[in-house]
Amino acid sequence: MKQLNFKKEYKDALQSGRKVTTIRMRTNLKPRDIVEIIAGKESCGYALIKSVVRKKISEISDKDARRDGFRNRKALLKALRKIYGKITPETNVYIIRFEKVRK
Repeated sequence: MKQLNFKKEYKDALQSGRKVTTIRMRTNLKPRDIVEIIAGKESCGYALIKSVVRKKISEISDKDARRDGFRNRKALLKALRKIYGKITPETNVYIIRFEKVRK
């Protein structure tokens, strides 16, 4: 089974449902995939991938940031730079939207 891995700091947001998307530089996930959600090496359940959308960093909105569990676009970009290093407005990312499900 495929996994969607997160840092431990996102566990509460994942379990509460505040975080319903993740932004990744690369992905092999497709809509309708079922994945196990892992936060800090601990299983947080399972999710159905609802959509995978490719966007440039410059196209990310505050709404995208809130779905990802951040206050706004600026806070999200700061987190992405911390994880991925250098990103530019032209950098392509994938916004993966998911919904928690029972296995």
